[in-house]
Amino acid sequence: MGVTSTVLDVTTMRSRLDRLRRHAADAGVTTTVVSPGSDLRYLTGVAGSSFERLTALVVPSDPAVAPVFVSPALEYAGLGHVPLGDLGVEVRTWVDGEDPYALALGGVPGGRVAVSDMTPALHLLQLRDAGAVDQQLAGPVLRELRMRKDEAELAELRAAGAAIDRVHARVGEWLRAGRTEAEVAADIAAAIVEEGHAAAEFVIVGSGPNGASPHHSVSDRVIEQGDVVVVDIGGPLPSGYNSDSTRTYAVGAPREPDVATAYAALQAAQRASVASVRPGVTCQDVERAGRDVLAAAGLAEHFIHRTGHGIGLDVHEEPYIVAGNELPLEAGMTFSIEPGVYLSGRWGARIEDIVAVTVHGVERLNTRPTDLAVL
Repeated sequence: MGVTSTVLDVTTMRSRLDRLRRHAADAGVTTTVVSPGSDLRYLTGVAGSSFERLTALVVPSDPAVAPVFVSPALEYAGLGHVPLGDLGVEVRTWVDGEDPYALALGGVPGGRVAVSDMTPALHLLQLRDAGAVDQQLAGPVLRELRMRKDEAELAELRAAGAAIDRVHARVGEWLRAGRTEAEVAADIAAAIVEEGHAAAEFVIVGSGPNGASPHHSVSDRVIEQGDVVVVDIGGPLPSGYNSDSTRTYAVGAPREPDVATAYAALQAAQRASVASVRPGVTCQDVERAGRDVLAAAGLAEHFIHRTGHGIGLDVHEEPYIVAGNELPLEAGMTFSIEPGVYLSGRWGARIEDIVAVTVHGVERLNTRPTDLAVL
C-alpha cells in the first residue's frame, strides 16, 4: 500500500471514532470498514492507497466491541507510532498466504456493513465472500463527520488557501506570449511546491479557445498576445488538506470584443454566490445566487457545471453546491465557489475561491483580487 501517517492527537482520533460509531448506528449500520484513502487518514492519520493487500480499519457500531486494524505485516512496520492501542484498537497483522478478510471480520458482529466508497472491488467482493454480505457505501455515514471542519482543519485550509494565493501572485513571472501552456504549467507546478504544498495535484492552463473547456489540462499550444487564460491550480499541504483556486488572466488587451462585459457579469455572479453563504442557506441557494446573475446577462447557457464542491482531505468532497441539493449550510463547512463562462472555440473564464461557513456568514480562504488580471 505504501502507507505513511501524519500525527493526530489521541483525543481527536477518539472523538472521530466515537462519532463514527454514533452516526453508523443511527443509519442502521452494524460495522464500518474503512480502507486506505482520505477516510482512513481522517480517522487515524494513516495515509496511502489500496493495492492488492488488504489494509482496513473495522469499526463495530457497538462501543463495547473493539475496533480492529488489519494490515500486512510488511506495511505495519512503518506505522508502529500510530497510537491505535491508546484508542482500544486491536491490531491484526497478516502475511502472504493468510486470509486477511476472515481476519478482518473475525469476532465482528454480523449485520449491515458500510464500506468506504473508494474501496476496490477486489477487496469489497472478498469481504462479502468472508461474510459481509449486507453491504452499503460508507459515504453517507462518513460525510456527516467530514463535512464540518474543526478548528485545526480550518487552520490547515486557511494555510492552503494562502499558499496557493502566493502562487497566483507569481503567475505573471511565467505567463506570456510565445510560451506553451505546458511550459507555463511546469513553472507553476514547481512554485506550488515552493510555496508549501507537498505536491501539485493539478495545473490547468487553458489559453484562448482551450479556456472554453473547463477541465482542459495543458497542451503544447503557444500562448498568443490577446489570449484570455484560465489558470486553475491546487494541491495538498503535508497535512493532506488541499487548496484549489482559479484566476483568469489576459496576455495584453483581450482581442475578443465581449470579454470585458462577460467577465464583469462573471465577477458579479461569483460575488453574489459568496455573499449568499451563511448558516441555514441551502447549497442550491448558493448555486442559484450566482447563476441568476449570469442568466440576467444572457450567459446562463455558457455556465456548464455546478457552482462548487466541498474540499478538505479530498479536493472534491461533500457538500456539493449544485441545483437540487437542499442541504442547509452549517458552520465549519468548506467548499469552492467557481462559476465560469465558456464560449466554445473562442475563450473562457472562471473565478474560484474556497470559502468557509462561519457562525454569522462566510470567510473567504482565498483573498487574491478576482479582477481579470491583464499581464
